[in-house]
Amino acid sequence: MDRNKEIIRTSYVGIAANVLLASFKAVVGLAASSVAIIMDAVNNLTDMLSAVITIVGTKLSGRPADHEHPFGHGRIEYFSAIIISVIVLMAGVGSMMASFRKIISPTLPQYSALTLTVIIVAVIVKLLLGRYVKKKGEQLNSDALIASGADALFDAVVTLGTLISAVIMLIWEVNLDGFIGVLISVVILKAGYEMLASPINELLGSRISPEFVASLKEEVMSFKEVHGVFDIIINSYGPDTMIGSLHVNVADTMTAREIHRLTRSIASRVYEKFHVILTVGIYAVNNDEEGMGKLQHDVMEYAASHADVHQVHAFFYYEDSNLITIDVVPEESVKDNGQFAAMMEADLRRRFPKYNFSIIVDHNYSE
Repeated sequence: MDRNKEIIRTSYVGIAANVLLASFKAVVGLAASSVAIIMDAVNNLTDMLSAVITIVGTKLSGRPADHEHPFGHGRIEYFSAIIISVIVLMAGVGSMMASFRKIISPTLPQYSALTLTVIIVAVIVKLLLGRYVKKKGEQLNSDALIASGADALFDAVVTLGTLISAVIMLIWEVNLDGFIGVLISVVILKAGYEMLASPINELLGSRISPEFVASLKEEVMSFKEVHGVFDIIINSYGPDTMIGSLHVNVADTMTAREIHRLTRSIASRVYEKFHVILTVGIYAVNNDEEGMGKLQHDVMEYAASHADVHQVHAFFYYEDSNLITIDVVPEESVKDNGQFAAMMEADLRRRFPKYNFSIIVDHNYSE
């Protein structure tokens, strides 16, 4: 399945549904001489803007990489989702203002059987359209489609609020138009804010999901030569383009030729399964139970026992300078990396006085 073609096809369904709904409302509105229904038809035509933005954004994001944009144009999709989210927020603000005006200066709405029929049809169509578009957006990992589907659902909610208000008015002659409008507006504003947060976080560089990290580590660890996976960094340049790096522990007895074959195999497997362009680095480990292997185990175990340490890895011993270096990932509560490194180095020297130590403060980008 071509993802971009499927997104565009779904957006065309949204446009068609809004055109049909607008045409139906316009005919009924003209026949009944109802300005309200005619204006609602115009509103349906403006709703097509979300679908049009999605189509344009998808076409632009599908352009191939060029000299100025070597990672492609996939992030344009995030801008499309942001624009649609802003439209939803503006609709929420407009609905809130209109609702407050109805509370301050209430007017007695007039409802007929024809008006109620139009409202019911609009609710059903918008609910079906919104659910369909949003579901397709989730399947295709498209923030723009999800936002467009949510926009349609909110239209249905607003219209449903009008229907509930009409029923209450007809049965009990109580006008709750403004109050229901305020309640719906709050829901729209909250959802619009949440919709806006997702693409903005993608542009800022959000942390990848724990499930993705676990699956990635499990796949890399399936290679028998790998004894640990660290330093996972994944950057998203659009839903279809992820680039990253990681380090693996391998035995220090492996040859350069064996390491070359292993890292190339890992990169190929990860791209095939996760569509991530991966750079694989290595850390050499000594698995002997005596000598250097025992020193490595003791140093790593002692460093990891500190309360402020999240993880340790990358042990290496420089024989010419009698220096041991290790990478330490501190807990998030640690704010001063320099002070933390100096404390760890001093403590390790006290515990292992025969050696010099250098702590490289690393960071947890994925777990």
